[in-house]
Amino acid sequence: MMNSTAFAAAAASLAAAALFAATPSQAAAGKSTTMEKCYGVALKGHNDCKAGPGTSCAGTASVDYQGNSWKSVPAGTCVAQGGTLQAHEGNAAPVPQHTSGKM
Repeated sequence: MMNSTAFAAAAASLAAAALFAATPSQAAAGKSTTMEKCYGVALKGHNDCKAGPGTSCAGTASVDYQGNSWKSVPAGTCVAQGGTLQAHEGNAAPVPQHTSGKM
């Protein structure tokens, strides 16, 4: 039986994977991909950098969705994944947001 935290983590991971799978690759189209820091979406130990005071950098997030650690994501996709563009307190699971007018 899956607890609610594990279920939320699995759902967020699947949503992020679906978002990336559905997004056309800019590199395949011959365009460079601009990346941005997305806070609060990295899983424990899988952040790209900055996980708060006393940490060295990449891979140092101590909990899933740590608000002061980030992952590099294609520009414009962070909020859709439920992340933020600025560090924040806490480690609530991200809630993917619809950024277009379509549902």
